[in-house]
Amino acid sequence: MHKFTRNVAGAALALAVGLSSQTAAAETVLRLSHQWSTSDVRHKVAEIVAEHVANADVDLKIQIYPTKSLFKPREQWQPTSRGQLDMTVFPLAYAGGVHPEFNLTLMPGMVKNHDHAARLNESPFMERIKQIAEDDGVLILVDGYLAGGFAGREKCVTGPEDVSGMQMRAAGKAFEQMLAEAGASIASMASSEIYNAMQTGVLDGANTSSSSFVSYRIYEQVKCFTPVGDYALWFMYQPLLMSKRSWDRLNDEQRAAIMEGAAKAEAFYIEEAKKQDAEAARVFSENGVEISNMTEEQFNAWRDMAAKSSYPAFVESVPNGQELLDMALAVE
Repeated sequence: MHKFTRNVAGAALALAVGLSSQTAAAETVLRLSHQWSTSDVRHKVAEIVAEHVANADVDLKIQIYPTKSLFKPREQWQPTSRGQLDMTVFPLAYAGGVHPEFNLTLMPGMVKNHDHAARLNESPFMERIKQIAEDDGVLILVDGYLAGGFAGREKCVTGPEDVSGMQMRAAGKAFEQMLAEAGASIASMASSEIYNAMQTGVLDGANTSSSSFVSYRIYEQVKCFTPVGDYALWFMYQPLLMSKRSWDRLNDEQRAAIMEGAAKAEAFYIEEAKKQDAEAARVFSENGVEISNMTEEQFNAWRDMAAKSSYPAFVESVPNGQELLDMALAVE
């Protein structure tokens, strides 16, 4: 357990025993920003925390600003670290330009499945990542990984040999490096552009999240889908963050309410992420798309490709990068 979480747990215990009465103060309002719609799982994670805090009656309100209505998606880290933004649900790799260590939270082969992700969240590796964030003024309140798979316009994409000669879209630079090592040509584009690129023959295959595969109706353009199952390559860490400056302004009662809500949200996040993967497989299958699951052997072959491409690139760009990479890979 992270030391920050332990400290909060102690505060919550003190509250359970009994706190001295406090003079009622004006309600504090925290602003929480994210880029997704109100139907997205990440919005629900934010809502769970906000609703719990509201029900706790601690003179605290969390106002949620969805659909990038407050900040642009990739521009939320620095406002949070500086205290200009109170909270955000944020893919941590978006801040990889500020803290290149965070790029390991979107790296092929780091996470095998959701149960493995849960173990990684409790590991010394994640403890180090959280300390880097905290040192820059950002607290990680809710852990959460979302996963994704592959889709092929004309054939299945499960092992590295499948992408040789294909025009592929990947979610993240490290995945592009790995696919290029396997012999693919890379077409960089937003996930919202995959459908048209498949339709016009510009793209042969794609890698993105389960939710994006469904919401952008990619099943209409492909013959085969490799969903998240016992093994998957694409996992992206997308936690709920809070500015330490904002946290420090709260009283113990308010902090305890936030952490109680965060615990509920994290439990929901893990289960809902698994449901999204299962739903993607169901939708593709019902639309006549072949389903091809990745095997352990294929997962290890992809990891070998990453070890020749993405991993060395990370180590070269990050001080102590090899140590961090080894810490992540050590989690079984």
